[in-house]
Amino acid sequence: MKSKEWILKQLKKHYNKENLEGMARYGIKTENAFGVSINELRKLARKIGHDHQLALGLWQTKIHEARILASMIDLPEMVTEHQMNSWAKDFDSWDLCDQCCKNLFGKTKFAYKKVFDWASRDEEFVKRAAFALMADLSVNDKNAEDDLFLNFLPIIKNNATDDRNYVKKAVNWALRQIGKRNEMLNREAIKTAKEILRIDSKTAQWIASDAIRELESQKVRERL
Repeated sequence: MKSKEWILKQLKKHYNKENLEGMARYGIKTENAFGVSINELRKLARKIGHDHQLALGLWQTKIHEARILASMIDLPEMVTEHQMNSWAKDFDSWDLCDQCCKNLFGKTKFAYKKVFDWASRDEEFVKRAAFALMADLSVNDKNAEDDLFLNFLPIIKNNATDDRNYVKKAVNWALRQIGKRNEMLNREAIKTAKEILRIDSKTAQWIASDAIRELESQKVRERL
């Protein structure tokens, strides 16, 4: 069993100044980061294995890569709503938000509930998490009923005027992923996008036009 101290030593060994500079250019906070790549974190996660208590301990370090690693080694069945809310409140960058949703939150039994809960929150990265979860579930929850995704479309429309960069990109992302799930959802996502297009908002019009461009593309049509 690997200890928290051993893991932190491994992260420090992979300190990369160039990666930190790249992270900063992409809007990722680097005050508590080492510049460790996602590939290195995945390798480390495989060495560690799954461990819920260790994941909680890594999160408490507040180190950026340690928190991403925590999302990789935690056990979805052990995660509580309280933990999800607490971690989401700590999100301070888009990559930490997206990695947690992809690696962990989307696999929990609370995933769909958190979409609705977080979409109504005002914090930028908590709200982003709602739409990152939508996107992740659209791709990875293969057996989910279409109605679950139809229920997401009004939430997307209601948040299409949020002009904060990390929110609007996630709203667009969720809409596109829902529309690529199957033919019926493609039609409904395009319909929603065209409704959003009529909203008097530059943000809404960007979200909608970008989604329509992809969802009506020949590439997507052929795949569906």
